[in-house]
Amino acid sequence: DGRDGNSKSYMWVYHTDRQYGSPPIYLYEYQPTRKTENPREFLKGYNGILLTDGYQVYHTLKKENPEKLTVAGCWVHAKRKYAEIIKAVGEKKALGTIAYEGNQKISAITHVNNMVKGKSGKVVLDHRQSVVKPLVDDYFDWVKKTLDTTVLDKASKTYKALTYSLHQEEYLREFLSNPIIPMDNNDAERSIRSFCVGKHNWKLCDTKNGARSSGILYSIAETAKANNLKPAEYMQFLLEQILLHDEDAPSTYLPLLMPWSEDLPDSCRNTIKS
Repeated sequence: DGRDGNSKSYMWVYHTDRQYGSPPIYLYEYQPTRKTENPREFLKGYNGILLTDGYQVYHTLKKENPEKLTVAGCWVHAKRKYAEIIKAVGEKKALGTIAYEGNQKISAITHVNNMVKGKSGKVVLDHRQSVVKPLVDDYFDWVKKTLDTTVLDKASKTYKALTYSLHQEEYLREFLSNPIIPMDNNDAERSIRSFCVGKHNWKLCDTKNGARSSGILYSIAETAKANNLKPAEYMQFLLEQILLHDEDAPSTYLPLLMPWSEDLPDSCRNTIKS
């Protein structure tokens, strides 16, 4: 696109959750920037929940569509701010520090929330409101009190960890009022990690078309794996079938080729369920 080959670009990942009643889908989209216009265009017409980290562009989308979009925050990102400090100084030296206490409090919230994992929506919601919410309230009370009563360097990682949670409070609390909202977006993070592991293999590839093609292939492969398919066998089957239907309208045969289709051959399926 006229930029230098070493220019930074981005791969955005969107992932559906089974709790929505949808099969798992992973979509990778190449974009040259991290601007709001990218998710705005991708999510045009979307009505539902968006579980994300604290990146401001998602909050901008919520402000633009308050009646249609609910943005929920990822607790793992909040916890990671403390965990990075603990890792840097060591577990023993971290004992008794603000970072250690913050890390422990979020771990407790996660542990108690997971006690009803897999239960009905009513059970999960009742549990979150009666048992998890007091822990969340205590955590944010602690964050505010710590910031009010402790002298901290505003450039320190501890201060940034506390203020991150404070600024994300509205979004981090969303899971308490809706049983289908997970506490984290770990599935999406794991899916982008697989792309990051391989990116060093194509350092000399510097075209937009190549990046978009990579996004398409990763979308197919990761969605196939999530639906308990063998990616290589599934892709081969797709190519063969598309050739056979070369003159047919895509709408007449593509539904039969989706990763969740019951019409797929056994050769595409994993015998061991994930």
